[in-house]
Order: sequence, then structure tokens, then C-alpha cells
Amino acid sequence: MAEPLKNQFGADIPLKIAGMIVAVSKQFDAKMFISDALEGYEALELKPRAQHIARVLRQHLPQDYERAVEILTASLGPKIEQTENFGMSTLLYFPHVMFVAEYGLEHFDVSMSFQYELTQRFTAEFSIRPYLEKYPEATLAQLQLWATDPSPHVRRLVSEGSRPRLPWASHLKRFQQDPRPVLALLELLKDDPELYVRRSVANNLNDIGKDHPELLFETARRWLQQASEERCWLVRHALRSAVKRGEAGALDAMGYGKVANAKIGDISIAPKRAQIGGAVTLNFMLTNPAKQLQNILVDLRIHFIKANGKANAKVFKLKAVTLAPGETIPMQKKISLAEMTTRKHYPGKHEVDVLLNGEAIRLGSFELV
Repeated sequence: MAEPLKNQFGADIPLKIAGMIVAVSKQFDAKMFISDALEGYEALELKPRAQHIARVLRQHLPQDYERAVEILTASLGPKIEQTENFGMSTLLYFPHVMFVAEYGLEHFDVSMSFQYELTQRFTAEFSIRPYLEKYPEATLAQLQLWATDPSPHVRRLVSEGSRPRLPWASHLKRFQQDPRPVLALLELLKDDPELYVRRSVANNLNDIGKDHPELLFETARRWLQQASEERCWLVRHALRSAVKRGEAGALDAMGYGKVANAKIGDISIAPKRAQIGGAVTLNFMLTNPAKQLQNILVDLRIHFIKANGKANAKVFKLKAVTLAPGETIPMQKKISLAEMTTRKHYPGKHEVDVLLNGEAIRLGSFELV
């Protein structure tokens, strides 16, 4: 099992923050700050630890918010240069994000400037959301300006911070009800040169589709017109949840709206009695018996047994194929049965389907023991 994330946000974090601040503010009582920050710290989870440090920062920095932010800004380390694989070191700034979210709402301009700096070192996707709720028009206007910023981290904040269903954060109910202002921001970013930003755009559009599927499908069809390969990838990624749910509009937007005329043969599910913690491998042959070319989206669906004995289906992406008339190709997928934080396994008979353009065909089953 993976190590709890809070373990990477240990007692050394308040010490590091204190050292950074005292380097730019000799009046800062680092010793007292550390003592207060570590009181009850061990019992807290990750986000409560960040919130606790933010409260202690408020106690020990000047009560004038603008002066406090000036000190915090001066104490920040270098900006992140890369957009991938920058590790967990930037988690150091999680308390700063909590600070601006909790104490900065009455200081819009100063807080926007601080978040601009923070997102280039960690992220401000959590702290920007209270501003979208309290000052929607002003914050959207600021995000629109940031959509063309030279920094990919700032541009990503525009999309990630406005996601209606951002994980770890409260939902933006205003934009769940009417996502058009968010979609206007995504229009500015859909051809961003950085995959880092485009992936965020896809995730945001995926969020929108959970509340407004028809808007997702209409946007996907429009964006796919004369689209680059990069934008095609973005749209496919945005449609992934709707495709897994077998929604006709998503399949149609991707060009898989027609019922597949295909045959399945030589099916193998091994082992037939699989062990929890092991794996199961699915093999079959896919044939196009028609006289015309066919585009077929092939997915697998396993009906996992839950603790209550009932089945819950999970879809696994397999492959998008183009089959010539009479062509047969082999298909294979190995499914891990290891225990995960997102999926627990229970003994019982697990039914397996193949999905061809969203239509289910039963492949067989395996027994999990």
C-alpha cells in the first residue's frame, strides 16, 4: 500500500517555512512559530496540517494582511521551470495556499498577485475557488488575462482552478449550473502548446460533461473540426468518462456512433480461478465480416463483486481499431487484481463483457478466490 501523503508533509515543513521567512523578516519569531505549528501536528492529516500552519502563520505574521503577504512573497523560493516530474517538494507551499484562501478574500488585488506567484511554485487551484465564488466576474476577468500568460503554470491555473468538480475541493455550484463562463476560458486554452495545460483543459471539460453531457458532446464535435492531433487527444481525454458510461453522444463525437458489425472468437480468460492480488488475462479475436471498412472502439467491462455481494461494473480502455473487410486481429488485456485504494476485491464470479462502440457482448467469466 502506498505511503500516506501526509508523511511527506512532516514536522520538517514548519521548520523550512520558518527558515524562509526569518531570512527576509528578522522580526519573525521562528522559534515560537515552530513551537505553535508543531502543537498537535502529528495527529492531523495532510490538508488539516496545511490549514493549521496557515492559522499559525496568521498569528505570527503582521496582522496587516498586505504586509504579511509581502513577507510571504519575499520568502518564496525559485519558480518551477519544468511542467512534469517536479516531485513533492513544492507541497511545502500548501499552507500558503490555505493562507490566501482563508484570510485574503477582502484583499482581492493583493491576493490575486500572491496566487500568481504561488501557482508558479506549487498551485493555486484550491485558493482561487473562494474568489470565484465571492467575486465571479472579477476573478473570471483575471483568469481570462492569465490564459495568455507566458508561464504554463499560470495558464494551467486558469483551467484547473475553474474545474466545477475539482478533486479535494468543494464543487463550484455556480458553474455546475451554468458552465458557459468556464467553457469560454477553455476555448482560449484548447490549443495551448503545453500538454500540461491541455490535460487540465480536458479534465475540466470532462467535469462539465458530468452535469451537462450535451454541452460536452457539442463542444467535442466543434473542437474536432479540422483539429490538430494534439486537440484530438484533448477531446478524447475529455470524453473518456462519457465513453466509459457508453453515452451515445460521446461515441458519436469520436466517430464510433454506428453499431459495430463484428464477430468475437477464440475467447480465453485465464486463469479461470484467479487469486486476489494476482491478475487475469483476457484474449479474443476480433473480425470484421462486413464488406466495408469499420472503425471500432473496443473496451472491456468487468462486473466486480463488492462487499455486499452485488456487482459493480468497471470499464477498461482497450483499443480503437480500423478493420478492413474480412480482417481479423488479436486483442489482449491483462487486468491487475491487486488491492488498491480505489478498488477492493472480493471473492465470487466476475462476469466479463467486451464493448464494441458501446454495445456489450458477453466474453465469459472468472472466479475470484
